[in-house]
Amino acid sequence: MSLERVQTPSVFDALVRHSDNPSSFLALNQGNEYFQDPRFDGVCVFRRSGRHLLQFAGPFAVAGHRADLLDAFVAKARPRRVVAVQLQRSDAELYAARGFTVNQLGASYAVELARFTLRGSRFVRLRNKMSRARRAGLEVVETGPVDPDTEAELDLIDRAWLRGKGRGAKELRFLVGERTGAAQRHRRLFVGRIDGAAVGYISYSPVFGGRPGWLHDLSRRSPDAPPGVMEALNATAMERMSADGEGWLHFGFTPFTGLSDEHELPSASRAFARCVRLLAEHGERVYPAAAQLDYKQKWAPHVVLPEYIAFHGRPGPKAVWQLLRATRAL
Repeated sequence: MSLERVQTPSVFDALVRHSDNPSSFLALNQGNEYFQDPRFDGVCVFRRSGRHLLQFAGPFAVAGHRADLLDAFVAKARPRRVVAVQLQRSDAELYAARGFTVNQLGASYAVELARFTLRGSRFVRLRNKMSRARRAGLEVVETGPVDPDTEAELDLIDRAWLRGKGRGAKELRFLVGERTGAAQRHRRLFVGRIDGAAVGYISYSPVFGGRPGWLHDLSRRSPDAPPGVMEALNATAMERMSADGEGWLHFGFTPFTGLSDEHELPSASRAFARCVRLLAEHGERVYPAAAQLDYKQKWAPHVVLPEYIAFHGRPGPKAVWQLLRATRAL
């Protein structure tokens, strides 16, 4: 048993076989570490931050081994404490049963592709925005392996996008996807071009489990791109995925949204719940939840799933601070 890096194919195989978390592919992000125990079929994904281990999602393991693998991970982590984020409801219940303080942190959103249509009055504004982009000459292409010239174009978009966030802004990490790395071959990348120049892109990651399909993961646009570029990119991707027989498009986790008392578990901290609701109302400087939610609700999601955070012990300010540092939210 060890806290160490393991081979990416082993982690990918565990995700394919055991994951039911729409964001599970983020487990393959560069910089993540992995815990495995030869007694159990599965893996735990984490990062070190101060005196804490920040775990991504729950144990990706065969059903009968999830609890034992979690116990082994927590034991091996000592004296560090585990903070687990982006837990699904079944994960939340598992952690609560093991003495963790578990609170809802936000929600994830998904569209069933077979049921989706852009027809009807509710999508008039969305169709109009996409029409503006197409009248400006937008062409959407799905790329395979990215050549060096395209890579350089997308890097420029990334840098311009980040500058537009303001002085001192940093790219979020850990709970968001990537555009590079060994796992890139499993993703789908759609690029928007006007007069041959790239003006935006969206990267999609595979989703396994009960609602298989794709995760609308990393998206960027040039500051001078016309309105509707990202919507047209996503609509084109949805059309292609639907034609390919894919089941779901997931829009991923948004902190501080979809909060409800009915989603909280008995082990929830009331003080932390108040803090999360305060961030939901006034926390745009920490995370642009309102803008993220507005974009996701444009697509009329069929499913909204609560997601959770779990603290081994009470949720002290140091644990929350380490999470914010690890994600670069601060």
